[in-house]
Amino acid sequence: MSSEGFKILFTGLDAAGKTSIILSLMREISKIAILAPTKSASRRTYNFLGTDISEWDLGGQKRYREEYLKNPKFFDLTDITIYVIDIQNRARIEEALDYLNEIIKIFIKLKIDPPIYIFFHKYDPVFVSKAYKETGDFIRKLELLVRELSDKKVLFFKTSIYNLPTIISAMSTVLLSKYPKKDLLEKTIKDFAPKFKAEGIELIDDNSLVIASHYKNDEVKEILSSSTHYFLSLNDVLIKPPSSKQETNLMQVERSGYYFLFKQFSLKYGDPPYYLLLLKNDQHFSLDEFNALVNILVNILYK
Repeated sequence: MSSEGFKILFTGLDAAGKTSIILSLMREISKIAILAPTKSASRRTYNFLGTDISEWDLGGQKRYREEYLKNPKFFDLTDITIYVIDIQNRARIEEALDYLNEIIKIFIKLKIDPPIYIFFHKYDPVFVSKAYKETGDFIRKLELLVRELSDKKVLFFKTSIYNLPTIISAMSTVLLSKYPKKDLLEKTIKDFAPKFKAEGIELIDDNSLVIASHYKNDEVKEILSSSTHYFLSLNDVLIKPPSSKQETNLMQVERSGYYFLFKQFSLKYGDPPYYLLLLKNDQHFSLDEFNALVNILVNILYK
């Protein structure tokens, strides 16, 4: 990933859920209930693994969409496109696909070729449980329709703010596609897990994104993934950021019959923190070994 930074474009129709996805990653779920439609383009910048990210949230109301299409500056220099489709609003699917098609045409005119990630959003557990097969068939049909619009590779994700791991997993995949150290971090964590008798490990950044992970099996993956946001929110309330690279905060919690170790650490003073979340079957662990893993990860991340 280049230190020069890159631009992510969140786009789609109004009420598709673009801003809700962003707020859920920022751990500001309480704001979603009183959320007003995004006016024109909203922009925020943040740091992801040493790279500055410029995140553009394009309001999806018709008058704004018409403005964007007339003024390609909103799409210029885009490195990643996330197009959000509300799968519960089938009356507007054709409209959503038409707008996506117009955006692809703009990219061609601008001679840029950003990867496109489609978030089939509002894939809510209650909604899906009522019509699982029908919803699955509908999404497969949508995938085919999207692929007809572009001969480029398009990746699809099913997301819901009521199932936060789906959003965290999707956004982690999107951003890590540009991070060259991902494999080294994954190998480091995987090699450490048996030494620590850890069932699963996640390395998380301050944007709620899982940078690297290792799970013994799918059950462990589900348990850890569903616990990530809980520990981050708990940390926001209880723990202050470290004042130095050497200072760390460790939390040990028994939950659902498992023991979780959660540690916040920083690469250097003033930088956003990172988090390490481990799942074990017992409460016994070596603090020295735990700190050794943290130090290895710090060295990989810092270089």
